[in-house]
Amino acid sequence: MEDLLDLYKEAYNHNYPVVCFDEKSYQLTDYVTEPIPATLNHLKLEDYEYIRKGTSNLFIFVEPKGGSRHIEVTNRRTKEDFANAMKLLTEELYPKAKKIRLVLDNLNTHKLSTLYEFFEADIARNIVKKIELHYTPVHASWLNMAEIEISIVARQCLNKRIAAIDKLKQEISIWQNDRNYKKVKIRWGFTTKKARKKLTSFYSKLT
Repeated sequence: MEDLLDLYKEAYNHNYPVVCFDEKSYQLTDYVTEPIPATLNHLKLEDYEYIRKGTSNLFIFVEPKGGSRHIEVTNRRTKEDFANAMKLLTEELYPKAKKIRLVLDNLNTHKLSTLYEFFEADIARNIVKKIELHYTPVHASWLNMAEIEISIVARQCLNKRIAAIDKLKQEISIWQNDRNYKKVKIRWGFTTKKARKKLTSFYSKLT
């Protein structure tokens, strides 16, 4: 925990960006009965019944102090999908960074060794050398600021029925482009000092 809190406290450095990473499953759904559009006399009328159209996965990258985010939509979240996401992170999102400090949880697919299963050794090694992992403690994924971004995209973009993955990609692209244009940042206020005061039961001795 203190490792992450000290990391979040550091000044912004574009050569060593702090990027928070997480994933979210999304249920694609469609209407059974087409909704009735809103008019001057009534709101939009929408039936509660829906049809399941499969699931998809969202990989969320957010740089809290840089004010940028990227969401990659995939069909699944396998080890191979994670490996491809790390390649995207290093080669396309942050190609000029010297080292990417990546915050993520302890999901069993979140291992850099996975890269060697799907890429040639030289390619895998180049990706690994650019990433410095910072895991959240077990049962403390709330320390990952990507969860804040997930909550926001769920409220602002995913609070409607989306039936096709192409439409999902389009909706997310519009949403993230707007937030990136505005350079919306995340302000983190929980510090090591506050943690030691509020979570005293986790410390054997405080001096």
